[in-house]
Amino acid sequence: MSKFFRMLASLFKPAKYPADSTTEPAQITQGKVLMIVYDPIMDNSTGMTLSQYRKWYNPTDLTNGLMADLLQVSGGMARYQIVQRVDVDEFPVKTDGFRYTPQTYMDVLQGKTSPHTPPGVDYYAILNKYNVLQRVARNEIDEVWVLGFPHAGFYESTMGGPGAFWCNAPALKNTTSSKRRFVVMGFSYERYIGEMLEAYGHRAESIMDKTFSNLTGDANLWKRFIRYEKTAPGKSACGNIHFAPNSQVDYDWNNPTPVISECYDWKLNFPDFKGDMRIVGPSEWGNGDIRTHHKWWFDHFPRVAGRKNGVKNNWWQYVANPQQVIL
Repeated sequence: MSKFFRMLASLFKPAKYPADSTTEPAQITQGKVLMIVYDPIMDNSTGMTLSQYRKWYNPTDLTNGLMADLLQVSGGMARYQIVQRVDVDEFPVKTDGFRYTPQTYMDVLQGKTSPHTPPGVDYYAILNKYNVLQRVARNEIDEVWVLGFPHAGFYESTMGGPGAFWCNAPALKNTTSSKRRFVVMGFSYERYIGEMLEAYGHRAESIMDKTFSNLTGDANLWKRFIRYEKTAPGKSACGNIHFAPNSQVDYDWNNPTPVISECYDWKLNFPDFKGDMRIVGPSEWGNGDIRTHHKWWFDHFPRVAGRKNGVKNNWWQYVANPQQVIL
């Protein structure tokens, strides 16, 4: 092909990113979840499971609370449904084939032995046992939520599927037969809903960072959203999942120091910023309460109509469905 025709062809090559729009509707994401609960029986005589034996939280209450919080803070844009729940009376197998027993696990909790190493769970054993790749490909499920316990070996989140990328953990290799990207969330029923939101928050950070990865400067709105006073003096926005606008260290959600922030501009005016800068402090995000802070942070995620520079103005379409991310 001559140089002229190559140049001509390039002019008519489809754009990688859709054209900007002010009217494209913000779409609701309906997430179908396979929920796997590893809650082994610790006492055969009573049938008492690990969560009951340790007086940890009820997995049903945890997932119901998480889904309700996400529905609320997304303004109805992220709607999850548990389409199947599997209760597993066993400890999940590790990458080297090791599996705890009730006794060996209690020895770890009581400090008699150290946690097993390598600590990681065998994700592929789970994907295979529950036909996850095939079920994602058939649109029966969109993601997997695993509820476990301390030392179970799960990442807070990890991603599989074609084009899977870092999601607060390395991507799951050799999972392209799913035909779509999917996330496996790892929660612990020793912890409460605030910690579940934190795990989901790190997922959101990874996905939004990737969504904006091809944009720089003022066009990278994600970098602007996560500004906080310590790293961007006088230009604080909403911070990240660990840092409120005025935090000095990780988890410093009760720092009393007031700072100026544009967080209200994000909440009230996006994408047409008005320069709404206000003095804010910890009372805005719960005076140190983890769940309240995370809900406050998520409540500032854009969820309106339109698209600019190839990125939708409804960020929940990416967070809840990473297949939407254009690589």
